[in-house]
Amino acid sequence: MLELAVFLCGAVVMVLELSGSRVLAPFLGTSIVVWTSLIGVVLGSLSIGYWWGGRVADRRPEARLLSRIILLSAVATLLLAGLKGLLLAFLQNKSSLHVATLASTVLLFVPVSTLLGMVSPFAVRLRLDHAARSGRTSGNLYALSTLGSIVGTFAAGFWLTATLGTTNIILCMAGVLVLASACVHRGDMPARFAVAGVLGLAALALSAWDGQLRHMGLFDLDTGYQRVLVYNSVHVDTGQRMRVLTTGPEGVQSGMDPSDPSRLMLPYTRYYRLAAHFRPGFDKALMLGGGAYSFPKYMRAQPGEFGARVHMDVVEIDPGITDIARGMFHLKDDPNLAIHHDDGRRFLNRALDSHPGGPGYQVALVDVFTSNLSVPFHLSTRQTAQALSGVLDNNGVVLVNCISAAEGPRSRFYRALLATYRSVFPRVETFLVGNPADPAEFQNIMLVAFKAAGAPLLASARPDLQAMLATRYEPAPARADDPPVLTDDFAPVDHYLLNI
Repeated sequence: MLELAVFLCGAVVMVLELSGSRVLAPFLGTSIVVWTSLIGVVLGSLSIGYWWGGRVADRRPEARLLSRIILLSAVATLLLAGLKGLLLAFLQNKSSLHVATLASTVLLFVPVSTLLGMVSPFAVRLRLDHAARSGRTSGNLYALSTLGSIVGTFAAGFWLTATLGTTNIILCMAGVLVLASACVHRGDMPARFAVAGVLGLAALALSAWDGQLRHMGLFDLDTGYQRVLVYNSVHVDTGQRMRVLTTGPEGVQSGMDPSDPSRLMLPYTRYYRLAAHFRPGFDKALMLGGGAYSFPKYMRAQPGEFGARVHMDVVEIDPGITDIARGMFHLKDDPNLAIHHDDGRRFLNRALDSHPGGPGYQVALVDVFTSNLSVPFHLSTRQTAQALSGVLDNNGVVLVNCISAAEGPRSRFYRALLATYRSVFPRVETFLVGNPADPAEFQNIMLVAFKAAGAPLLASARPDLQAMLATRYEPAPARADDPPVLTDDFAPVDHYLLNI
């Protein structure tokens, strides 16, 4: 039974580490800083646990002691489930992202990771009965622990996160550790029952709290790819009620007016309307990134603006997001709206392979930010821009949402993305969405890339379109210190966005 305990503890380590990204995401995001802190802290804690566990085992090679260590790790896991929300809400704005992330991961994950790190060396010491078999014994136990970690990784990534939700996963892992403790030693039953009882009460309390939040209009949801918050809010400029969807702390990814679900609530989404200005009469469009499907809903609801026969392919990697859009953001089935659950690059590559001359889209819309500080780097590279050019016809237009500053120290991502699209398209225009008067402000920026070299029409008789066209920004000439073109081999977009 000792071997089973080692296997289970190895599995729990990886489940908690992968779930840790979901724990941190609503408060600190999912940038490379978060992942670096999480992985580094867990590895460091395991190293301390290996060292400490070996020393303790040499002094007291007792199964009961190992059982208590595992039971204590179950308690630490319970504390992680109960304290994560309060602790992260307190720390997220107290200092820089680096410090807040490191402090959060240390406080939440060091105790349980260190205790679980003690298990394997302790188990080796308990199983050593002959020096001639020490290598085989230690190898077998560490192999079991690693095998458990592999099983935990696949279980968390492919099933648990989308089935149970983050908090429930953590509570289940506490229960697994109680079971692992019993596998090592059958004594201490009162303590084990006490921890199991607290675990049950915690599950009930958290379930009741979750129900209360849902009653208040806050939905904490886990998909196979990310953690999503949906809640009712108020538009910061107009004061109007809206339902929002967010996958990180840095901003809102989608918004909806409950009384008019097709209305475009977020300013940057309105700029996608320029597609019909720059390519009048288009009838085949591609959109990378669905979110709550704000613009596809708007386009289908405005046949006078776009035409009733426009077909749009929307590529959204996360089926869970689409389910949320259907259930909470009034996304309806439409014969002219085709949803593809796929990675954007993969879809583009397949489209080019299946249509040697290109599928002939006239317009492509790109909106793939998972949060203000998290960008799928492979969708910002020159190779992606080339693929977008390949799926467009000869007069095709691409509109790309970018969140950056246009000038100053926080402008590196914009300048890199601009250089990237200019390396593929003969003409690229820039429109500042958030605050055109201050290019140094971190804001939504819309890049419009034209496959044809001719000058686009930059004026409109329609006041609403003219107001957007008037936010056109003329970037400064290229400088020696400009970031290079983004490629699949070199695309440090996280570093640019985080200004590190």
